[in-house]
Amino acid sequence: MAVMLGIAIVPRPSKCLFVHPPLSSNSDWTPPATPFLLRPSNPSFSSSSFPISVARRFDASPKTVSGSRSWQPRPHPDANRELYHLSDKKMYKRHKQNVDLPSILPKNKKKPYPIPIQKMQRAARRDKRLAEMGIEKPLEPPKNGLLVPELIPVAYEVLDHWKVLIKGLSQLMNVVTVYGCSKCPEVHVGPVGHQIQDCHGTGSEQRRSYHSWVKGSINDVLIPIESYHLFDPFGRRIKHETRFDYDRIPAVVELCIQAGVDFPEYPSRRRTSPIRMLGKKVIDRGGYVEEPKPHLSENCMSLLAELDTYGAQFEQPPLSASDTRRLAERTLKAYSSVRRGVRQLMKKYSVKACGYCSEVHVGPWGHNAKLCGAFKHQWRDGKHGWQDAILDEVIPQNYVWHLRDPHGPPLQTALRRYHGKAPAVVEVCVQAGAEIPESYKPMMRLDIIIPDTEEARLVA
Repeated sequence: MAVMLGIAIVPRPSKCLFVHPPLSSNSDWTPPATPFLLRPSNPSFSSSSFPISVARRFDASPKTVSGSRSWQPRPHPDANRELYHLSDKKMYKRHKQNVDLPSILPKNKKKPYPIPIQKMQRAARRDKRLAEMGIEKPLEPPKNGLLVPELIPVAYEVLDHWKVLIKGLSQLMNVVTVYGCSKCPEVHVGPVGHQIQDCHGTGSEQRRSYHSWVKGSINDVLIPIESYHLFDPFGRRIKHETRFDYDRIPAVVELCIQAGVDFPEYPSRRRTSPIRMLGKKVIDRGGYVEEPKPHLSENCMSLLAELDTYGAQFEQPPLSASDTRRLAERTLKAYSSVRRGVRQLMKKYSVKACGYCSEVHVGPWGHNAKLCGAFKHQWRDGKHGWQDAILDEVIPQNYVWHLRDPHGPPLQTALRRYHGKAPAVVEVCVQAGAEIPESYKPMMRLDIIIPDTEEARLVA
């Protein structure tokens, strides 16, 4: 009705400043056509810009300034509330209470691109435009084949922590029991396997989705991700017929080798002059250099066993409780250092991953081996769909259920929502006596009280 009669209903502003013209007659102030409103949060408002006697607020309290009675504007009551709210948000981002695990990607779809496709298309159009004008593509180390001097110590540090991590896990496997399902990829860390019915492997209908537990190994805790070792990452690409001419080593080790670590058994070409590219074509790579034969000896073989989880030795002498705790702390620290160092190396050095399977390749472009058997591999003739890799594809975090009391009753399906998860490496170290890191506490749900089975039925 108000709209039909042409009446405009304007809500009354709450707790705002209404500015009147000054009372003195010798002032040069010109009143505006309409009154204007100023809020205390407005940065353009200043109490020194107006006489004290003209600023009047409806709920202002009188104060005496230099012997004259005047009104001083109070701070808005919602201003402090907003500041508290912002501080609470920052505190929550710093110390989250509970976080959800990364969602499991469906197998019938391609993985999402870590870099937005619009950004990649803009870069491709820019390179094509430069190539049409005959201008070479500007490349910086390591994109031009040269090493980054600042990252060479980081690569050596990552490799040293990688050795400590493998050796520590191989010793902790004698203290902490690890189980793996023989029908699905599920892993459990604890004295006995859990009773959560979430198995989708072969014959799960007959077992009512219960897991078929068998004794696990270090490969169930630290999932091995391997890649081909290349003498020259910018040289000839690996073909399907020549795939057996190249060694398969852990992707972390291959990344460290390309970042500057020298191994006699795994030689790598060190360029002194950069490569040149015109668009997508390499116009100068310094020629092809014949790959030298690897130098294998007894010392080299023992060194290779330290770098691979398949060569880890489980026969270790028993350790005391204090030594086990220190070993767990050292192993957990090495795990965090490896992930931090690999993340730093991947910001500069190219690592590719298949968008359909778990294959990883360290280098500027992927190989041409037709080994992909994932979703719609027939359409691609078995070739991989290469895209930029993320950290969790190079060092997967195999999440397992967190046990607050390892010697308590096994986990049940009815109480699964009250339990949290943690990476398998972290869970092994924690059960061995290491302190829980702050970054993993939110996903373990340590602040949730686990009820009994009968009490869980009464929870809404």
